[in-house]
Amino acid sequence: MKKSLSLVLAATLLFPLAGFAQGTLKIGTVDMNRAFKEYSKTKDAESKINSARDAAKKEFDDRADAYKKALEEVNNLNKQLDAPALSADAKTQKAKERDDKINNIKNMEREINEFRQTRERQLQEQALRMREGIVKEITEIVMDRVKNQNMDMVFDKSGMSLNGVPLVMYARDNYDFTTDVIAALNKPGRTSSAVSDAKTSDTATSPAVTRTVPSTTGTRTSPAASPTPRKP
Repeated sequence: MKKSLSLVLAATLLFPLAGFAQGTLKIGTVDMNRAFKEYSKTKDAESKINSARDAAKKEFDDRADAYKKALEEVNNLNKQLDAPALSADAKTQKAKERDDKINNIKNMEREINEFRQTRERQLQEQALRMREGIVKEITEIVMDRVKNQNMDMVFDKSGMSLNGVPLVMYARDNYDFTTDVIAALNKPGRTSSAVSDAKTSDTATSPAVTRTVPSTTGTRTSPAASPTPRKP
């Protein structure tokens, strides 16, 4: 069995080598990671993404500030209710006011958590769409080169194998056409069928720069981490 597998492997390796020897295989390499980073649309998208993230952070912070203020109001009412000089009627009124505020705070907690989860999902989805759109544009340029030059194989130099080593261990410099791909991508007036798929809204984000909204809130009070106000 081992002998058979060895023969199959040897045959698999010999066919490409035979192609090289006969000069029938035309191979190229491209650095997809470099093309992605140096494409002008990637930088524009990242700028929009940062703006969207900042807007989401501000909205989250505003909600967190309102929550913190409401929590302080409830705590103040609790202190007033603990005052021994407070009359029974006043105590009943303040207790009702306190309970109403507690119910409102619970609603605020739910709304803030829903906002955070929804916005995170939106940012991640926009990130995926943006990246897929740009990768599709790069692939179009690569495939144009393949067709025009009748290439047989193209390898991604930035790719890694399952063993965590570079997929392309070595290739001659004249095999690489990454610079040509980048020049074609950034050519003024260029149009692509992938453009519509790569559009980003104000809530777009890129996987390369994705950060969830809660991670940008610093030391602010988090509604999910704050205890529900007590009832005496």
